[in-house]
Amino acid sequence: MAEKVQKVGVQRAQGYLYYIDKQGDISRAKMARGGKKGGKPEKVQKVGLKKASGYLYFLDKKGDVSRARMVNA
Repeated sequence: MAEKVQKVGVQRAQGYLYYIDKQGDISRAKMARGGKKGGKPEKVQKVGLKKASGYLYFLDKKGDVSRARMVNA
């Protein structure tokens, strides 16, 4: 399934979407709820991760960066 790439330990706040941005850092944006618009993205932590093609990178439940192989349809 997924493999852990780097231990970071980011503490998540409710109401935010966390993701790995193009620079390989962890960012978050306020989620849109009930007709309200979402927020502007902000960097949470600099990681400088180099992404390999064919993998999906995400923040797992423990707040660490993990990746999973993408299946070509």
